[in-house]
Amino acid sequence: MTEQERVWVIDDDQSIRWVLEKALEKANMDVKSFPSASGILNTLERSRPDVLITDVRMPGMDGFSLLGEIQARYPDLPVIVITAHSDLDSAVSAYRGGAFEYLPKPFDVDEAVELTRRAVEHSRSSKTGAAERTASAVPEIIGEAPAMQEVFRAIGRLSRSNITVLINGESGTGKELVARALHRHSPRADQPFVALNMAAIPRDLLESELFGHERGAFTGAQTQRVGRFEQADGGTLFLDEIGDMPLELQAKLLRVLQEKEITRTGGNTTIQVNTRIVAATNQDLKEKVRNKKFREDLYYRLNVVPLELPPLRERQEDIPDLVDYFLAKAAEEYGTSANGLTKEAMDMLRSYDWPGNVRELENIIQRAALLSPDAMLNAADFPGLISGQGGSANNASLEGLINQKLQSSLSQIDLQEMDNLYEMVLHQMERPLINIVLEKTRGNQVKAAEVLGINRNTLRKKIQALNITAKRN
Repeated sequence: MTEQERVWVIDDDQSIRWVLEKALEKANMDVKSFPSASGILNTLERSRPDVLITDVRMPGMDGFSLLGEIQARYPDLPVIVITAHSDLDSAVSAYRGGAFEYLPKPFDVDEAVELTRRAVEHSRSSKTGAAERTASAVPEIIGEAPAMQEVFRAIGRLSRSNITVLINGESGTGKELVARALHRHSPRADQPFVALNMAAIPRDLLESELFGHERGAFTGAQTQRVGRFEQADGGTLFLDEIGDMPLELQAKLLRVLQEKEITRTGGNTTIQVNTRIVAATNQDLKEKVRNKKFREDLYYRLNVVPLELPPLRERQEDIPDLVDYFLAKAAEEYGTSANGLTKEAMDMLRSYDWPGNVRELENIIQRAALLSPDAMLNAADFPGLISGQGGSANNASLEGLINQKLQSSLSQIDLQEMDNLYEMVLHQMERPLINIVLEKTRGNQVKAAEVLGINRNTLRKKIQALNITAKRN
C-alpha cells in the first residue's frame, strides 16, 4: 500500500471509527473518518478516496441512501457496507445497490483491512440501480452466525446472475428457503419458481414430472401434461435431493442443461426452455461420482456455484432468534400464547445436537407452544430433549443421536437399490444394543431384560440367535 491510497470511514460509533482508523493506518493507508454521511456528497465533489467504508444505520442519511447516491454519481468508487443488522435483506440490498462488499458487525479487523485492500485494487465496473430499503421486512432466513453471513453474502453476490447453483446441506437446514431467496433476488423474480423433490416422486413417474408427456404416451396418460421445466420457463426450477435422481434421467437432464430444450415423453417436438436450475442435496455427490452413482459431467454442470448451508449445531448462537421467530409464527397461525423461554429451557435447546436442524427446532417449538398454557416455556415443555441437557452435543437425546447416525449412514447409499432395509437396520442395531446393555448391567440378564423392556426368555433367545457372548456377574 502507498500513501496515496486513501480510505474514508463513515460510522456514528466512535469506537468503530477508531478501530478502523488504527488498523488501516497500520496498513499504510491514509484514513479520514466521519461521524455521519451529512455533507459527504459535497465533499466528494472536491475530493475522492480510493475506497469508502460506511455504516448503514446512522442519523440523517443512512448508508444505503448514500450508497445509492454514490452509485448514481461515482459508479467507479468502491463502497464497503458495514452493519450490525446482518440479515439477508440487508446483504442483498447492499450488493444490489452496488456495494463492493458487505461486512457484518462485529467484524474481524484483519478481514476488514484485507477487504479494503481488495477494494482499492479493484477497478469497478458501472453498477445500476439504487439500494432498496427493506430493513422493516421480516427476514426470510434468520442467522447472525458467521457461516450464515457467508450464505447471505453469496445470495447477494448472485442477485444479478442467472447462474446454476448447487446447495449442499443436511436435511432441515433450509435449502429450499435459500433456493427461493436466490430466485426472489434474481432477475427472474417476477417469473415462476417451481420446486421438485426427486426423492418424493416414484421412479417411473419422474421423467413425466420433469419433461411432461403427450396424450397416450403410456397407460393412464389420457391428457397432455406440461412438465416442471415448462412450468418454470423464464423462472427458476429447484431440483431438491438431486442425488436421488436415477442415472438414466441424469443423461436427459444433462442434455436439457446443454441444449436448453426438452421433449415431452411420447412426443417428437422439441420445446425451447429458458429455465434457471438451482439444485440441492444432503449427499456427498463427489462420493457418488466416484462410485458411479452420479454422472461426473452432470455434477460439474450443476456445481457451477456451490453453496454450503451449515447445520444448526454449528450456528447455535442463532437459536434464540429462531425460537422468537417460530413462537411468533405459531402465535399468528394457531393463536398460541407462548412468547418466550426460561433460561433453563433455552440452555437445554442450545446444548442439543439438532440432527433435524432448523426444521426439527421449528417442530419442537410449535408443539411446545400448542401444548403449553404458559406464556414462558420451561424445560418440562420439551420432554424429548430433557435427556439432552448438559451443555454439550455429546449429551444429545438418544433419539437425536440415532437420527443423526442414521441420516449420516443412509445418505451414503442408494436407497432405491436396497431391499428389506427395515429388517437390516433393526438387525444391525440390535446386536450392539444388547451388548452395551449387558455390559452396563455386568451380565445380569434379568436386569438387562428390564432395561430393554423385554422378558428374560426373549433376551436369552436373541443372545443365542445373535451369537452374543453373555457376560456373567
